[in-house]
Amino acid sequence: MQLDTLDWRILAALQDNGRLSNQDLAERVALSPSACLRRVRALEDAGLIAGYHARLDAARLGFELNAIVHVTLDHSQPGWHETFQAEVMAFDEVSAAHVVTGSCNYVLHIRAANLAAFSDFMVNRLNKLPGMRDMCSYIIMKTLKDHGSRLPLR
Repeated sequence: MQLDTLDWRILAALQDNGRLSNQDLAERVALSPSACLRRVRALEDAGLIAGYHARLDAARLGFELNAIVHVTLDHSQPGWHETFQAEVMAFDEVSAAHVVTGSCNYVLHIRAANLAAFSDFMVNRLNKLPGMRDMCSYIIMKTLKDHGSRLPLR
């Protein structure tokens, strides 16, 4: 799909506020409501808009601990990559998981209620996965900027 200036403006406005009514969105991008709705549906159909989400306040919901964990696995284990991925996908504490280059194989973003819950997860669940060689955790003390999956649109 070839995007024009109006499409980019629609994407930027929805990224700022996914709850905009079609009427408000149309006014922001200077389109008629029907033309705006057609464009939004085309962007959704093309997969450029992957979904609409509520951004929750983790701390107020009782998830006070936020951490980044670097994981290194033993590559001599058969199926090490696939096994680890399947296991990590089942852990609710893992809010994001990335395969990376560098000194480790994965970077995980972990959310837990507190230090005790984080420690239990690390020692009794993550550390017991097959092929685990090394884990290095970084507890986030303060978040300066977090735009999640926000893109730097034009």
